[in-house]
Amino acid sequence: MGREKNKEVMLKVLRSIRPYWFLVVLSFVMAAVTVALTLYVPILIGYAVDEIIAAGNVNFPGVWAIIKQIVIVIVITALSQWLMNVCNNRITFRVIKDIRTKAFHRLENLPLKYVDSHQYGDVVSRIVSDVDQFSDGLLMGLTQLFSGVITIIGTLAFMLYLNWIIALVVVIITPLSLFVARFIAQRTYTMFHKQSETRGKLTSLIDEMIGNQKVVQAFGYEDDALNRFDKINETLGEFSLKATFFSSITNPATRFVNGVVYAGVGIVGAIAAVNGVLTVGRLTSFLSYANQYTKPFNEISGVITELQNALASAARVFELMEEEPQVPDAEDAVVLADVDGNVEMDHVYFSYTPEQKLIENFNLNVKPGQRIAIVGPTGCGKSTVINLLMRFYDVDQGSVKVEGEDIRHITRESLRNNYGMVLQETWLKSGTIRENIVYGKPDASEEEMILASKAAHAHSFIKRLPQGYDTVITEDGGNLSQGQKQLLCIARVMLCLPPMLILDEATSSIDTRTEIRIQKAFAKMMQGRTSFIVAHRLSTIKEADVILVMNNGNIIEQGTHEELLAQNGFYANLYNSQFAL
Repeated sequence: MGREKNKEVMLKVLRSIRPYWFLVVLSFVMAAVTVALTLYVPILIGYAVDEIIAAGNVNFPGVWAIIKQIVIVIVITALSQWLMNVCNNRITFRVIKDIRTKAFHRLENLPLKYVDSHQYGDVVSRIVSDVDQFSDGLLMGLTQLFSGVITIIGTLAFMLYLNWIIALVVVIITPLSLFVARFIAQRTYTMFHKQSETRGKLTSLIDEMIGNQKVVQAFGYEDDALNRFDKINETLGEFSLKATFFSSITNPATRFVNGVVYAGVGIVGAIAAVNGVLTVGRLTSFLSYANQYTKPFNEISGVITELQNALASAARVFELMEEEPQVPDAEDAVVLADVDGNVEMDHVYFSYTPEQKLIENFNLNVKPGQRIAIVGPTGCGKSTVINLLMRFYDVDQGSVKVEGEDIRHITRESLRNNYGMVLQETWLKSGTIRENIVYGKPDASEEEMILASKAAHAHSFIKRLPQGYDTVITEDGGNLSQGQKQLLCIARVMLCLPPMLILDEATSSIDTRTEIRIQKAFAKMMQGRTSFIVAHRLSTIKEADVILVMNNGNIIEQGTHEELLAQNGFYANLYNSQFAL
């Protein structure tokens, strides 16, 4: 990432800090007070040294008076430094909280195609790891950059006050330290950015392997997983090593320059003291200033290294925050109410990627209460039709209408509230069984919840759990079987009973005996409701009013089960293949 991009990220960081300008100003003031008082101490020490006139000739009252001043100055310095650190901590953690909140909110508003096209682990890494890295760099920057810059300016001012000739020596040698720090910083940023990207890939792999550990072990993929891990980990190690190498040479390089500065001050100052231009006390102050002047360069070089890491991480977070959100609801969008279940897809064209065509000139007209089954081989577009009905994706051409209204002119929330979905992949959240069932209807009564569970044939197994409906499960369902998790998802829909239903291979994880019961429950549930049933097992859709047979994104056959069998076409072949030996 070039210098311009680096500058652009820095401006975004500054805009994030802007709401806390008062704390920034207060921190700056406290830093100035801290540095000013810290730099005043060497002058007091110089005065104390000059009170030592000769052996046995010391102005003790004067020395004690100066020591009292030094103690007071140190106490005030400590207090102002503490206040500065409090301000910096507040700024950092509030900014980080804002950024992480905005990043998560943006994630919630991103179109589904973003989530589908990015590795989950990388997205998690941006919101968690990268924000943490940015936090560390920002805190160090605020804490040390302010005080470091002020220390350099203040030290030069005091040295000019003491002796401008010696101060000139310092000013002449200083650019060498700045050149070294800048030279190294430019090479450090690239390595840290690559390190952040590779860390995201590693997080994605670990997330994938943990989430699919049963599949990994069942298919003996452990060695391949280890090889992939080793390869990414080795790449991460290389980038980390280079980033650490470039960042680690910053401090020794600037220390070398600082040593040159100190030596220059010592030699010139000693000559000036011998010639009576400086007192010994002032030379002591000068040497102290030479140390304090060079110290911030070491700190700033470290800050620059951390800032490179922080900016590289911040860039990835801002990339997520600046992703194009899903198209907002139109200003004149209507709230869908009094839905009968009229659904129409008119000359719909859609593809996930422009180069790979999927659905072309798709037409469908569904009357209220009809049960529409969608069948076809894998990849034919069945689930894509569901995505379009729910407006998880927008059509490229044509329109999808509910009750005669284009769904692009209907609020997403009201559209989706009128659909009930049971998918092949179950989704449960961490919490109690009760919380999972009433997820779509939080105000449901206990009686309503139990009736829905009984209708889904889930009540009996729930009552056998240790705490019944109050049993806590994790998001993957804990110790529940796949079938039991599916029953909970069905109970969730049974509780809401919206006017339109989508059943995407909803009984695929349920045993035959329970499936028969569920099919009866579904039949009752679907009465008077427009239903879309996606199924691979054709035996589950015999009772559908219309069966749509899809292939390559198009409807190639449609009719009832008996009509399609009589045609002896694609559907008949699919159906009969289930019973072939």
